[in-house]
Amino acid sequence: MGIPFKFPKNTCGESPLAIRNNFNWLSTVFLGLRSACSLPPRLVVCFFVLGFFLFPVLGFASVVDETLEGDAKRALGEIQAAEQHYDTALKMDPGNWRVMRALAEVRFQLKKYEETKQLVDGILAMEVIKRNTVLVTVEGDPEPFEAEIVDERVITPDNGKNNMRNYVDGEAKKPIPHYRLFNVKTGKMLLIPHKNAKVKYQGVPTRIYAYVQELHAKVENKLISMAGTKGPVEMMALKGGCFKMGSDKGALSEQPVHQVCLKPFKMDKYEVSQSDFQATMGHNPAQFKGADRPVEMVTWHEAEEYCRKSNKRLPTESEWEYAVRGGTNTAYYWGNEFDATKSNFCDRSCSRNLRAKNSSDGFEYTAPVGSFPANPFGLHDMVGNVNEWVSDWFEERAYVNSPKDNPQGPVRDSRDGRRGGGTQKVYRGGAWQTDADSQRSAWRKGFETDYRLDGTGFRCAL
Repeated sequence: MGIPFKFPKNTCGESPLAIRNNFNWLSTVFLGLRSACSLPPRLVVCFFVLGFFLFPVLGFASVVDETLEGDAKRALGEIQAAEQHYDTALKMDPGNWRVMRALAEVRFQLKKYEETKQLVDGILAMEVIKRNTVLVTVEGDPEPFEAEIVDERVITPDNGKNNMRNYVDGEAKKPIPHYRLFNVKTGKMLLIPHKNAKVKYQGVPTRIYAYVQELHAKVENKLISMAGTKGPVEMMALKGGCFKMGSDKGALSEQPVHQVCLKPFKMDKYEVSQSDFQATMGHNPAQFKGADRPVEMVTWHEAEEYCRKSNKRLPTESEWEYAVRGGTNTAYYWGNEFDATKSNFCDRSCSRNLRAKNSSDGFEYTAPVGSFPANPFGLHDMVGNVNEWVSDWFEERAYVNSPKDNPQGPVRDSRDGRRGGGTQKVYRGGAWQTDADSQRSAWRKGFETDYRLDGTGFRCAL
């Protein structure tokens, strides 16, 4: 019986590029032999097989080798070369968030924003996990095990051994990269050569997910800038007049119902979009990105500054309520019963506890401006989608002594507008994450002027 023989593996630790070059070099040599010496094909094959014994190679680069090669090129500033390596790695292992993240980062540097967005959207659609766990399959062991990656590249000390290749061309032995893995089941730390292990990512760790969200915001802002604006913002001319403001069935701050008379004014037809806000202000604080989506997470001061730079102003609270009612005296501008088709509110897709489990407005978060029907005055999204800042200071009993004609709200004497908290401005209309009650025409709340409030935007008046 002969001695069992195992085909030798590559132990040189060569980079994927070097391996391919070796393969090409062997091919050239043996084809040259056949041409120059007129050797029979079978003999050439024998030489070729012998070459594999003398120059053992993998033939194919692994995902981690391509990824680490990309990392190395990126560290040297060779961004396009890094992109090629990451792209190759992703083709070998589609859905690998580690590769997708790296490829997204370099494509963002190369200003390939659409391609970057596809990658980050793919990562953000993945399951979020607390630890960087992977499923590891080791060569020769059919049973995979769950592990946590501690280090992607560990070089073990040289054991002094060499292979045939070192004697042939005199090259020093190159280090063999290993994974450092923590076996979740056994609690043991392992060192496994890259070439012997196949790693499958199970989900995106929380900290990586948060980072990718930040990258997503950056690329969305770039795309919004590229989209530009749609020209002048359309405004609706409102003739003014007298109406009943407030509600005797709502919160104390909505009482008493009182008569208000306004002079004519104009109101933006839509909530301020992210494309318009970003073009004017140079930044975009919105959580839910999109050129046609309303800007939100806006402070009162930012809203006031935008309107001022647009040669407009924030509406007064009385102007806003006059505009939302559209000539009606009912709880909602469409009637006294809530209608889920009229506004974007916290429906069954909303994660808040106050969600309406049996209703759907068609949007999980904010909707593009103008997605819902206009009110009787031709104004869209006056309720729902995002709360809207107005110019008035908030006081619980502001209506008690409010003047009848063109009220401007409570007066403040502080020259700095009392920035820093303690005094609030009014916001109206409700938002995607508030309940049906917030969509009532008389609903009102207050918040600090220089804080960012989830789901809050605005529109301007003139």
